[in-house]
Amino acid sequence: MYRIMILLIGLMILVSCNTPKTAADKSTTSIQAQKDDDGEYDLEVLDSQYQYFLNAIARPMNMFSEASLKTRNRMLVSEWNSYYYSGRYRNVIESSIDYDPNIDYGLKYEYKLYQVFAFVRWKYGLRLNGLSGADMR
Repeated sequence: MYRIMILLIGLMILVSCNTPKTAADKSTTSIQAQKDDDGEYDLEVLDSQYQYFLNAIARPMNMFSEASLKTRNRMLVSEWNSYYYSGRYRNVIESSIDYDPNIDYGLKYEYKLYQVFAFVRWKYGLRLNGLSGADMR
């Protein structure tokens, strides 16, 4: 009986030992823009509260220009990715964002991406430097 207990404890210790994630592991997890059937870029957010946020809390799309959103998104994506690669806010930021400011994603995608940052601020309280508190109703 004593040997079985020692064996079980040893097995539990081996199973609980995980290797820490490295920067190489993180590079495979990335949010990328995908074109839909109409040839437009679209962004899907899997959090069920995101649609509620877009409909009830976020400022409407017509209050933004594509150029201003592109400028803001460039800064926010840079800050987001720096947090991701440095390991800060691991409980909130789980992937990097693959964003190329030279690509014309369109107003809809730029708006949705910007609202992801506003949503993270609203839901988790994470303050990003390029995000204005006035962008929520």
